[in-house]
Amino acid sequence: MDKSEIPNLIYLSLFAVVLVGSLITSNFASIGKLARFALVWVVIIGGATVLANQWPQIEAELQTRSSTVTGSGEVSIPQNFDGHYYITLDLNGNPVRFVIDTGATEMVLTPQDAAQAGIDMAALNYNSRAMTANGMVQTASIRLDEVSVAGITDRNVSAVVNGAPMQESLLGMSYLSRFDRISIENGRMVLAR
Repeated sequence: MDKSEIPNLIYLSLFAVVLVGSLITSNFASIGKLARFALVWVVIIGGATVLANQWPQIEAELQTRSSTVTGSGEVSIPQNFDGHYYITLDLNGNPVRFVIDTGATEMVLTPQDAAQAGIDMAALNYNSRAMTANGMVQTASIRLDEVSVAGITDRNVSAVVNGAPMQESLLGMSYLSRFDRISIENGRMVLAR
């Protein structure tokens, strides 16, 4: 903090003390009402903070639940509000959320998602390179014993672990090409075998 900001801080602190003091003294007869009002606002702000912190997990759960499987074995995935399509796959029995990226060649896992899928991170060899929108990155090739979505299971699936930070794992064409048809219909992506 700069020395020139100290007088402003003292002024604002004194102003806050006077403001709170005047609220308390002017409402002394209804201090209980004032306390309830303050408590309501604390609960509202606290609830909003918790919701904001938990939103990615809530959104992922909603997306997973809104993906449907038709009687003919098609997986129908709703378009997210951000324009992307998200799907949760079970990798070696562990749920991992992906953004579907038809521009990605491989199934690309973040290091966190690879660890969640049971990959031994200490044994990875980042000896491959890939060109991304953010430039060249190091990758490590892996094999997933089992990848499942909506009752469809594939074994011995190739993927890569990205050596650079990324927000979400990408579901690229190496996995998507296992489907006979990929289409977008009425705001939903349909994957069919």
